[in-house]
Amino acid sequence: MPSRIATIAIDAVDPEAVAAFWCDVLGWRVLQREDDLVSIGPGDASWPTIDVAAVPEGKVVKNRLHLDLRADGTTTQAELDRLLALGARRVDVGQGPDAPWVVLADVEGNEFCLLPRTVQEARSADAQG
Repeated sequence: MPSRIATIAIDAVDPEAVAAFWCDVLGWRVLQREDDLVSIGPGDASWPTIDVAAVPEGKVVKNRLHLDLRADGTTTQAELDRLLALGARRVDVGQGPDAPWVVLADVEGNEFCLLPRTVQEARSADAQG
C-alpha cells in the first residue's frame, strides 16, 4: 500500500491569520488549536489537512513546495477575483509572461498557483483522455 498525504504543514508568524485565509480559500474550518498550531481541514474530516505552525521568522525565499488550486463551480477569473478579495496577491517567482497559471501569495507571502482549467474542465479532459 502506498503512502498517503495526511497533512500539509505551513510555517507562519501569525498562524491564526494564515489558517483563516486558507479556511476562506478552501471552504474549510478549524479542526483543532494547540499552543502554537492551528489545524484546518474539510468539514467531512477527510484528508489532507493543513497544520499552520508558529515560527519566529517571516518567509524569506521562494517556497520549494506549493499548492496548485483549480476553480470549482465557477470560472477561473471569478475565483481569481475572490482570492484577491480574500487577501491573496499576485507575485512573480520567475514564471514567464505566457504562463497559463497565476502565481499568488497568501497573507504571509507563501506562494500558490491558480491553474487555468476549472475542476470541471480538468475532470472532463481526464474522462476523454
